Amino acid sequence: MVVDDEPLAREGIISLSREIPHIDILGEFSNAVSALDFIKNNEVDLVFLDIQMPKVSGLEFAEQIPEQTLVIFTTAYSQYALRSYELEAIDYLLKPIERERLTKAVDKAMVYKKFLLPETLKNTVEGNSKEFILIKADRRYYKINFPDILFIEGLKDYVVIHTKEKKLITAMNIKTIHQKIDLPNFIRVSKSYIVNGNHIDSFDHQTIYLGENEIPIGDVYKKDFYLEYEKQILKANL
Repeated sequence: MVVDDEPLAREGIISLSREIPHIDILGEFSNAVSALDFIKNNEVDLVFLDIQMPKVSGLEFAEQIPEQTLVIFTTAYSQYALRSYELEAIDYLLKPIERERLTKAVDKAMVYKKFLLPETLKNTVEGNSKEFILIKADRRYYKINFPDILFIEGLKDYVVIHTKEKKLITAMNIKTIHQKIDLPNFIRVSKSYIVNGNHIDSFDHQTIYLGENEIPIGDVYKKDFYLEYEKQILKANL
C-alpha cells in the first residue's frame, strides 16, 4: 500500500511499482488515519510511507502497524533517516524517487519477507570462536571470518551479516550477535547497526560510510562510537 498526502507522489510510486514483478498495490491513501483502518482489516506485506503528513505522521503510523508488515519510508527530508531506521524500516527513499533505487529497496523487502515467513527454514548460528562465526543456511555451513564482516544490520528478531561477497540473514537479535562478536572494532552505532571500524571509509555527525553503504549513527550511541573509534585509530598508530 502507498500512504502519502501528495497525489503526485502516490502516482509516481504506483507507476514505478507496476514495473516491478510480484507487486500488487492493494490501496493508496492520502492520510495515515484511513490507512490504519485499511491495514487493520487487510493483510499488507509492505507499505510505502511518507513521513510528513497531517494529523498522524508516518513515524507515528509505523509504530501502530502489524509487526509482519514491512515499511519503506518515502520523504523529501533527509533528517528523518535516523528515526526511520530506529523503527526498523526496510529502507528510506528520498524524493524524487528513482526507479533503480526503488527496485533495490523492494528487492530487499522481498528477501526479508520471504525469510520472515513461518514456513521458511531459518538460518542459525551454529557456533563461534574468537576469529569467526559459523552459520547454517540452506543445509550448508558458512564460516564468516570477523575481519570480512563490513557491518551487521538488525531487523526485528533477525540480523543481516554484510560482507563484501555476500549477505546472510540469521535468526538472532542484534544484541546477542554483538555479544558473540566480542571484539573492540565491532561498534554498536544505532539500534539497528553494528559496524566493523576497520572498514569505515569516513563519517560525519549523522552517517558512517562504508563503500556504497551509508549507516546512520544513533544519538544515544554517538559518544561511545567516537570514543571507541578514536581508540582504534590510536592503537593502529602505535
